[in-house]
Amino acid sequence: MKNSTRFSTLLLDWNRNSNDRQMPWKGERDPYLVWLSEIILQQTRVEQGLPYFLRFKEAYPTLHDLADAPEDDVMRLWQGLGYYSRARNLHHTAKHIAYELKGEFPSTYHDIVKLKGIGPYTAAAISSFIFGERQAVVDGNVIRVLARVYGIELPFDTTDGRKHFSHLAQELISAEHPGEYNQAIMDFGATVCTPLNPKCEECPFSKVCVAYQKNLISELPVKSKKIVKKERYFYYLVLKNDKEIIISKRSGDDIWKGLYILPYIESDKPIRKNIAQRLSEYLGQKVSVAGYSKPYSQQLTHQSHQSVFIFVEGVDLQNVHIDGAMRVPLDKLSTFGFPKTVYLFLVENSLL
Repeated sequence: MKNSTRFSTLLLDWNRNSNDRQMPWKGERDPYLVWLSEIILQQTRVEQGLPYFLRFKEAYPTLHDLADAPEDDVMRLWQGLGYYSRARNLHHTAKHIAYELKGEFPSTYHDIVKLKGIGPYTAAAISSFIFGERQAVVDGNVIRVLARVYGIELPFDTTDGRKHFSHLAQELISAEHPGEYNQAIMDFGATVCTPLNPKCEECPFSKVCVAYQKNLISELPVKSKKIVKKERYFYYLVLKNDKEIIISKRSGDDIWKGLYILPYIESDKPIRKNIAQRLSEYLGQKVSVAGYSKPYSQQLTHQSHQSVFIFVEGVDLQNVHIDGAMRVPLDKLSTFGFPKTVYLFLVENSLL
């Protein structure tokens, strides 16, 4: 399809006549709430992210409410959503806007993209939805639609590929209705031009879609790199008595920063021998193993986690001296935010 006006016209017509995808942030005029929704939906399915958006909106209805919230409360509310740096950056930027920008949300793409935790995609969404700026969003949905309609075989994860898709997306975006266009192409990719089993019979581009005409739907878009995931094995220690349990807060630049976990031993391969001896050496006191949890698996973008929780017997909690460890009452555990795997274990073992 050569004509960019025709592309945007077909897309907007579809949006106005066929798109019934209702979301609570659609039509929102508060940049804070649009920003909140976009951050939550990064690397998250809508079905999973929607309840979090509603909970955050209820807990922190304004940007100043979020800025004034304690970090632990923000992290606990984010618990289970993953990619926790998003929550830390969200909180940091809320403080920056509230206190250093006097509560004024930047109104241009150029200024929005400078904010911590806001990349080109989110900046384009906010600037077009709220401020009517002609700035195209480019995410996986958009890339998939453009690659198929235009038959683009250039890998999208290369420098040339990123430039090509960004340039084409900017060329196609409607000058008169940039916000509506951006919402439409994201919805179209999510509901019609889906990764698997796209609804080509409902597609307004089917007559001009190169991928459809040439039977290339399953081959486009093209990705050049295959992610090699790092394998990590976590052996969490359940150190508790009838009233207390030991937890610790994550710090540093590794995953789960700002969340709480159980003490653990990490390995780059499964530990199969002398576990009780290793635990005794780690804890500085003789202990025994009372049992093991089922294995928990978690797949992150660049990491694969295998976790097992070890129930430890004979431990004196007062003499556990692990960096960052703290004894907390069992009935206070619900006030802390945990990574998904730890949270699931605690719930499934009636500790939360």
